[in-house]
Amino acid sequence: MPFSLHDLERIVAERAAADPAQSWTAKLIAAGPARIAKKLGEEAVETVIAAMEENKSALVSESADLIYHLMVLLRARGASLQAVLDELERRTSQSGLAEKAARKPD
Repeated sequence: MPFSLHDLERIVAERAAADPAQSWTAKLIAAGPARIAKKLGEEAVETVIAAMEENKSALVSESADLIYHLMVLLRARGASLQAVLDELERRTSQSGLAEKAARKPD
């Protein structure tokens, strides 16, 4: 069976419970959501840079880092991958333009 985001979510959950001295995931969780969000932002910028440079290998690598750090942040905030997938599914019931137009202004 191919590796999935559900597999990653399970691994993040297991490693989050480990000793922070032995696990990067546990260390991030212990540092708190603000630190994880900062790391996620750094990875997002690195992903954009790789895309702009048209470096496919770097884009794949940075995208993996981005997804991993997103999963850690979701874990730290008690949000599940399934909740994200449910939201994506809800949004597919209409066009992206219609969904965006229906959002409440900030």
